[in-house]
Amino acid sequence: MKYFRLIGALMLGFGLSACATVDTATRNAPLESPVMQAAPLSLDIRAVRVSVPKSLKVSERNRYYPGGDIVWREDPLGDRHAQVKAIFEEGLNKGIAEMDHGTVPVMLDVMVTRFHALSEKARYTIGGVHAVQFKFVLRNPETGEAYGEPRFVKADFKAYGGQLAINAERKGLTQKVRITHQISEVIRQELQGAGGYHAEANGLLGALNQI
Repeated sequence: MKYFRLIGALMLGFGLSACATVDTATRNAPLESPVMQAAPLSLDIRAVRVSVPKSLKVSERNRYYPGGDIVWREDPLGDRHAQVKAIFEEGLNKGIAEMDHGTVPVMLDVMVTRFHALSEKARYTIGGVHAVQFKFVLRNPETGEAYGEPRFVKADFKAYGGQLAINAERKGLTQKVRITHQISEVIRQELQGAGGYHAEANGLLGALNQI
């Protein structure tokens, strides 16, 4: 993972990673010898910071596709930016809690770029796609220095509609529950999995959710 190899190189420079003793005989090794690469880091996430920019446009229109950057209806009408932030904080902290405790201290800095759940009209008819997208960067928890460039994550997934949505709600699987779980799984894979998270294909509905 290029992102973590970059962080690994930084950490090696800071003296936070263990160094192996190099045999002097390797000075004469052939050019085709494999080059050692930094292994994925074992992270100790000390803090999580979430921002939901006020520039993200909220839509309250009850249409199949209401537009906007933020579409959220399961909380009472109010500050949607704050509601989305709370959902992200819960999901991220849940995902981190399920990770092994590591050795390299970092702060997880997340900026939401899109949070498009379903309107009431779409929820109880055709369904759609939950467009959950964000950027994240790992920082030094003491200095705030970023370890590499921000990484964009598209965590979109299928949203239930019609009777399927009603059945799910009866089991407690609300939009908030499913989105929170998705965020937790995605961030865990991004920080621990080989290659990070791979978004599922959502066809035409997924494409429309990018407009």
